Amino acid sequence: MASTASEIIAFMVSISGWVLVSSTLPTDYWKVSTIDGTVITTATYWANLWKTCVTDSTGVSNCKDFPSMLALDGYIQACRGLMIAAVSLGFFGSIFALFGMKCTKVGGSDKAKAKIACLAGIVFILSGLCSMTGCSLYANKITTEFFDPLYVEQKYELGAALFIGWAGASLCIIGGVIFCFSISDNNKAPRMGYAYNGPTSVMSSRSKYPGAEDFRTTNPSKQFDKNAYV
Repeated sequence: MASTASEIIAFMVSISGWVLVSSTLPTDYWKVSTIDGTVITTATYWANLWKTCVTDSTGVSNCKDFPSMLALDGYIQACRGLMIAAVSLGFFGSIFALFGMKCTKVGGSDKAKAKIACLAGIVFILSGLCSMTGCSLYANKITTEFFDPLYVEQKYELGAALFIGWAGASLCIIGGVIFCFSISDNNKAPRMGYAYNGPTSVMSSRSKYPGAEDFRTTNPSKQFDKNAYV
């Protein structure tokens, strides 16, 4: 019962993390920078993995997609690959988790389902590590440029998408670890043992029933005489 509850908790945590990781790909604010006027913010610059935009004080945004994938910076290409890998691994991890949970009717025996659940945990951990690496790589580029006194171009700060990605990655790793530990709970489950005492002989059966020997040794003529049928 405890193993089933832990698997359900791990599934909910992992799926929540996977949804958060998936939501970071279309999120706009991976990095953001603002130009403040005397009264209001005059312009907001922001960018993600796919485009860079500027929003003026009236709320009108002008965006420019990255022209070529091969002409992109290396860290953007790496972040794209890592985030797409994280989403894909989370998808397959959710399928493995559905097959490996005890509360489902698919997946085979309990031993096979425990192995599938452990595999799902490993896949979720890899998904979380990919997302964590991608967000950290992007954040490292932002902070390096921000604190570099020789960098004279537009400086950005960390956007909301990075924090969402870190939170989702942490949930995926936590859920995967719980899935991996659930296999140890299945191995600790008590098993019924049956001892084999060998074939039962005629003498042993007679020893179990002491009255049977006396019944066999009695004279049959005394048991079934002529008065027994009157």
